[in-house]
Amino acid sequence: MNIKIVSLFLSFGFIFCLFSAPSHAFWIWTPETGKWVNPKYDVKPTPQEQLDFADSFFQVGKNAEAMREYKKLLKAYPKAREAAQAQFNIGRVWEEMKNYYQAVEAYQKVVERYPFSDLGPKVTERQYIIANLFLDGKAKDSHFASSLLGTEYNVVEIFRKVIKNDPYGPYAPASQYKIGLFYLEKREYQSARDEFEKTVNDYPDSKWAESARYQIAVADAKRSVGAQYDQKTTSIALEGFKDFVATNPESELSQAAKGEIGRLRLKEAQNAYVVADYYGKAKQWKSAKIYFQDVIDKYGDTPWAAKAEAKIRSIDSGSFKHD
Repeated sequence: MNIKIVSLFLSFGFIFCLFSAPSHAFWIWTPETGKWVNPKYDVKPTPQEQLDFADSFFQVGKNAEAMREYKKLLKAYPKAREAAQAQFNIGRVWEEMKNYYQAVEAYQKVVERYPFSDLGPKVTERQYIIANLFLDGKAKDSHFASSLLGTEYNVVEIFRKVIKNDPYGPYAPASQYKIGLFYLEKREYQSARDEFEKTVNDYPDSKWAESARYQIAVADAKRSVGAQYDQKTTSIALEGFKDFVATNPESELSQAAKGEIGRLRLKEAQNAYVVADYYGKAKQWKSAKIYFQDVIDKYGDTPWAAKAEAKIRSIDSGSFKHD
C-alpha cells in the first residue's frame, strides 16, 4: 500500500477518535507551551486562580468538579499557601456530601500537613460540629468506616482529635465533657466517670467542669443500681451530689442534684431495711433489731423508718414475718 495513503488513513483515524471522544477527553494544542494538553488535567497558571476556579464549582453545588479541582491544586502546588485552604475545602465538600468520616480525615490533613496554617481553629470547629452530629444521632457514618473502625470512633475519636489539635482552644473542654456523655449513654459508667474527672482536672475553670462534677455523681448513682447489699457505691454518689449542692448552690443543676439526693437516700434506707430483714429471716433477733433501729435513726424521714418500727414490734411480740 502506498505510504501516502497509509499516512492519510492514520490521520483520518486520529481525527475521528479525537472528535468522537467525550468532551473531557479533548486534547488541545497550546502554542505557549508547545504541547498538547487535556483541560481535564490542566491547572490554572497560579494557585490562587486554581483555588478560585475550584471554589466556583463548590459555590454552585458541583461537588465532584470542586473536589477534582482542589486535588489538582494540591498536586500542582503542594507547597503553596493556597494548598492548606484547598485541603480544608475538600473537607467542606465531603461534609456537603454527608460523608462525615472523610470530612474529618480531610480536615485532619490540614493540621498534619500544614501545621503553620491559620486554619487550625476552623479545623477544630468543623470536627467538633461533626462529632456533635454523631453524638446527637443526626449523622450516620459510611458502612465502610463503621465496619473498619467501629461506631465508637465516630464520636470519641473525633472529640479526641479536637482536643489534640487545640488542647487549650474553646472546643477542648466541651469535647472532653462530651466524651463522658457518650460513655454515660452507652452505660459504661466507670469510663464515663473517668472522662468527667478528666474534664474537671484538665479544665477546672471552664463552665464544663461544673457539669462534669454533677455527672460524676450521676455515673456513681447509675453504678449503684442493683447493688442491693453494697451501700458503698450509693454512698459515694450521695456524697457527690451533696458536695455539688454545697459548692454550687446557685447552679441550675443543684435542684436536680437535690432530687437525686432524695432518691438515693430512699435507696440507702431500703438497702439497710433489706439487710435488717435478712437477719430477721435468719432468726438473729438481736442483730435484726439493731439494723432496723439503724434504719429508724438514719432514715427517719423516709417510709422505711415506719416499716422498720413495725418489724421491731413484730420481733418483740414473736410475730415476725420476713418480707
